[in-house]
Amino acid sequence: MTTRRKIAAGNWKMNGLQQALTEVEALSAANPAPGCEVIICPPATLLRSMAKRCAEAAINVGGQDCHQNSAGAHTGDISAEMVADTGATHVIVGHSERRETYGETDALVRAKTTAAWGAGLTAIVCIGETLDQRESGATLDIVGGQLAGSIPDGASGENLVVAYEPVWAIGTGKIPTYGEIEEVHDFIRARLVRRFGDTTGNAVRVLYGGSMKPDNAAEIGALSNVDGGLVGGASLKAADFGKIVAGLS
Repeated sequence: MTTRRKIAAGNWKMNGLQQALTEVEALSAANPAPGCEVIICPPATLLRSMAKRCAEAAINVGGQDCHQNSAGAHTGDISAEMVADTGATHVIVGHSERRETYGETDALVRAKTTAAWGAGLTAIVCIGETLDQRESGATLDIVGGQLAGSIPDGASGENLVVAYEPVWAIGTGKIPTYGEIEEVHDFIRARLVRRFGDTTGNAVRVLYGGSMKPDNAAEIGALSNVDGGLVGGASLKAADFGKIVAGLS
């Protein structure tokens, strides 16, 4: 049986100024040797400072997005190479907020994933259904389509992490039942194995993202094929995120 190390990934979204870096120091002090991999994805303005702070701690740093091109006339964008140049090791692509607000398609997410791999980054590829899609019974169709369309060939356990985020559960405090979470994660695992084979398909870690909190992290992390969490608001404070890290360790 493949043993996959859990991940606690924090997505700070558009939150955090320089003084917020003290939260990283507090997290490191409280969890000097966490039993799971810890990744913090701050806004781009903090990436280099965050990477420096985390260089000697057991914490990795990731960007929240990257452009599909390595350079060019793309005002306001940041390339995967730029993310890597800050010292970051990961990058989130295809987050539901990007898909919804900016109309990002599976094809674009796939191109961004390819760019991330080209820069030596591990891509955290986000997929998930809306409430209407869930209520219409289309969850697995949507998740399967996004999984196939958003991930290029050449995936491995080192360059890819998949994050399942039911869109309707993000930041709402609502979560699917544990049975529903397991159903989707088992489905994702089966699709990964079918496409990439047993070794790679069982090596790629699949995170749950959707209102993971200190009081449910351990239970969700213990579910079948749940390899950790992609955490939003609860990752902003070391006191909260530290409990999630402990719950997943």
